[in-house]
Amino acid sequence: MTDTTATLKQTPLHACHVALGARMVPFGGWHMPVEYSGIIAEHMAVRTAAGLFDVSHMGEVEIAGPGALDAVQHITSNDASKLAIGQIQYSALTTPEGTFVDDLLVYRMGPSHFLLVINAGNIDKDVAWIQQRAAEAVPGVAVVNSSDRYALMALQGPRAEAILHTLTAIDLPAIRYYWFAHGEIAGVRGTVSRTGYTGEDGFEIMVPSAQGPRVWDALMAAGDAHGLKAAGLGARDTLRLEASMRLYGNDMDETRTVVEAGLGWIVGWKKPAFLGHDVLYAQKAAGTAQVLVGFEMIDRAIARHGHLVVADGVQVGVVTSGTQTPFVNKAIGMAYVPQALAAVGTPLTIDIRGRQARAVVVPMPFYKRAKSA
Repeated sequence: MTDTTATLKQTPLHACHVALGARMVPFGGWHMPVEYSGIIAEHMAVRTAAGLFDVSHMGEVEIAGPGALDAVQHITSNDASKLAIGQIQYSALTTPEGTFVDDLLVYRMGPSHFLLVINAGNIDKDVAWIQQRAAEAVPGVAVVNSSDRYALMALQGPRAEAILHTLTAIDLPAIRYYWFAHGEIAGVRGTVSRTGYTGEDGFEIMVPSAQGPRVWDALMAAGDAHGLKAAGLGARDTLRLEASMRLYGNDMDETRTVVEAGLGWIVGWKKPAFLGHDVLYAQKAAGTAQVLVGFEMIDRAIARHGHLVVADGVQVGVVTSGTQTPFVNKAIGMAYVPQALAAVGTPLTIDIRGRQARAVVVPMPFYKRAKSA
């Protein structure tokens, strides 16, 4: 059964999207903009100038008080003890089997105060999981679902800093990648982090929900002279694929482990035991039957999520993400394949609606931005 507009949740910026003429679609229980001026135009704006995304549908969970660090350490794969106040890390909520409940960002707001940013479609599931599993490590630890409190915007692209600079006194150049600062943005108190899901430099801006439209409109106005475009879910997906950023529900889920997904770098291998610790350590030592790889099509075809990787007429893997992306201008994707097919340069065969199409394993990411001088 499909969602109807009447039953879909709306972000604090919903009216802004409607006013801009966005094409709105159901997404994870939300009514979200998939495109405004077109996916290709929005994608290219982010790569060459800037794009502004509404990511207010993402969830926020706060863990605070005595034992907060121990609770975060128990439920997430990365080592949160390494975070300084004002620093962020990419991590995973893991099951005892080392698979993904979700992927997330962990903000260290204070010595005993953490903010977890989780995926929109997983909010209810994740909050229940966090409450249950955090209590295993620290009975009575405070876990609060703060998702309704915030509007969250992503300003991404090489002109992002120049645009945001006109609206804030925060020292933006001082914010390093995966760090954040507090201050006023367009006269609204909020938090600015140097993070994003596009492969470009940029910022994610968190403000109180009621003030979200004011900040969105100010950013759009400030960006007009810089080529800023409002950007929707369509461009967000093509941009993240070019940057080889995984998407929960496609490239990882509760059937795939952190190691299988090629994300061993978000495991705190030296930290105390956490959920899934034993499985992931064993996989690190022995390897996994399958691993996530990047591929590029050789034949004129586009592989998409769910298409099969075959060898000698037998399924050996599956495509998790794939499309023709605008900036690299190639048909690319990610797929789980056996270790024997994982080396760069290995030919693959992908079954695209009954047609056997040739592809080859290539390094990830597919796109990497040039560093600033």
